[in-house]
Amino acid sequence: MTTGTPPPGPRTLVAGVGNIFLGDDGFGVEAARALAGQELPEGVEVTDIGIRGVHLAYQLLDGYDTLILLDATARGGEPGTLYLIDARAPGARQSPDASALDGHRMSPDAVLGLLDTLCAGTGARPPRRTLVVGCEPQTVDEGIGLSPRVAAAVPEAVRMAGELIRDAAVV
Repeated sequence: MTTGTPPPGPRTLVAGVGNIFLGDDGFGVEAARALAGQELPEGVEVTDIGIRGVHLAYQLLDGYDTLILLDATARGGEPGTLYLIDARAPGARQSPDASALDGHRMSPDAVLGLLDTLCAGTGARPPRRTLVVGCEPQTVDEGIGLSPRVAAAVPEAVRMAGELIRDAAVV
């Protein structure tokens, strides 16, 4: 395989999103770090996007079949509750109040909106599937480190992401 040539078969990008300086908002980054330490199939990339949402939108122009976002996701459940969300499904968009969790003001919704605009301008195609493994935060106050309940959810989120990766490889 030539350098710079994508591997044959489906490509999956797993992106850890969040601000590690805002407590549980760092969930996605921690989950991505844990997942990156595992053996993954060919065609799977795991990246710590952190607060670089614009970078993520441009990276997706390289052509991925599946995008899996790991992110803190406030949906009103108990802290540490995990959610699997199809980000392209009707009604999946976060409420306007959810932007309070986004210290970088580039929520996954905003990234997907930017990606749609970029694809329209370049002729590129967005990922066929965009899934979010989200975790209900307990706190997004300034401070480094996850709350105990959110930290305890990381291994299960990694397991969920692993299943989604395996599913994406056979689709």
